[in-house]
Amino acid sequence: MTGIMDDDHADTPDWSGSADPAGCAKREQILKGAETVFLADGYEGASMSRIAQMAGVSKGTLYNHFDGKASLFSAFFEEQVRCRLAPIEALSRNDGQSVRVTLVRFAEMTVHLLVSPMALGLYRIIVGEVNKFPHLADTFWRYGFGRTLSNLTEYLTRSVTRGELDIADPGLAAEQFLLMCQVRIIQRRRFGLPVDDSDAAIATFAAFTADSFMKIYEPRHQ
Repeated sequence: MTGIMDDDHADTPDWSGSADPAGCAKREQILKGAETVFLADGYEGASMSRIAQMAGVSKGTLYNHFDGKASLFSAFFEEQVRCRLAPIEALSRNDGQSVRVTLVRFAEMTVHLLVSPMALGLYRIIVGEVNKFPHLADTFWRYGFGRTLSNLTEYLTRSVTRGELDIADPGLAAEQFLLMCQVRIIQRRRFGLPVDDSDAAIATFAAFTADSFMKIYEPRHQ
């Protein structure tokens, strides 16, 4: 398989070989090589040959695991997001603390995640190349923003059921909160502008964001 068509024709991950330890190890080896190449060269600039070289595998082995660049990028993106979103998803499933405490921590963890070099690199790849490669938007939504939005929507829905929040549309409110988390610090980091992204600054911002959200949606009788 050679050429542009071979690199871009697939849009879903191929999990072949993941059932055995050797297959899993080889897959992880490939994903590490993909990480290096995608972050350095972007999506369009990355080639399967270069990824195979960086991963230390043959091109045939690479295609045994992934049938094209699109499926490889999807798997790489999903792997990065799965590991990094796990603590945030666990938080949104925990109903044992107040809504404000949960939202403050959610905002704080989200900002820390999205200003990390990996997250900034992936964001720039997708935004910069989505017009040429529309499937990148689906990858971002399915494994990133959409996944987080779904978890937060479920949390807010449970909070409404318990009478802790008064929200007519939890899905819209969840999206609103996620966008509130991305102003100031994240936006400036994405554009390479100077901003205080210290732990203290992020903690202050997270508390302000959660309090602003609570003022909109806390029950009026409280």
